[in-house]
Amino acid sequence: MNRLAAIFLATLALSLAGLAHAATGPARQRLDAFATGLHSLKGNFTQTLADASGQGAKSSSGTLALQAPREFRWDTLKPYKQTIVADGSRVWLYDPELEQVTVRKQSTEEAHSPLTVITDLKQLDRDFTVAEQGERDGLAWLRLTSKAKDPQFGYADLGFDAKGLRRMVFQDQLGAITDIRFSDWQRNLDLPASTFNFVPPPGADVIGDLPVMTTQPLKD
Repeated sequence: MNRLAAIFLATLALSLAGLAHAATGPARQRLDAFATGLHSLKGNFTQTLADASGQGAKSSSGTLALQAPREFRWDTLKPYKQTIVADGSRVWLYDPELEQVTVRKQSTEEAHSPLTVITDLKQLDRDFTVAEQGERDGLAWLRLTSKAKDPQFGYADLGFDAKGLRRMVFQDQLGAITDIRFSDWQRNLDLPASTFNFVPPPGADVIGDLPVMTTQPLKD
């Protein structure tokens, strides 16, 4: 799976998973407060990716939209453009520079992803070890560690201020660190259906598990 897609699947799940359990500490209380009654989100992000030694940091920024239980859109705008859309059935990744679309069944993407807690909120505490991490950088931190045999990331740290989720820090299995900072959250908007309806642009190469297209016979 594309690494960015895996990270964003986790972002969606962890952003909306706070309903799963009663609050047990400052960060968990803020997670629960942020997620209670939440059915959609829209905002901005900046993301930095560095290797295990902290070198070679690469930054990007863009916008995102989430809608429970299984839809999201992640648009990287700088320094390059890339779009990831999950429509509830499939995950589409579009790279305009390559003029290429990669598509996979969303169930496949979710097989070992914390996105599954959206459809079964009891999974949060069943599938993850959740630990308070104290405060740093003015945020209260919560660490989620997957109990899966083959997790997609080593850990995911969530940083909350009084208004909600502000940072997510992931360590992958190779030790690389992805730091995502969120801003300008808008909650419970009526997002248009087109937000999560991806149509491959004309001329783009489409690779992967395409939807089955049915046709009707012509009538005489």
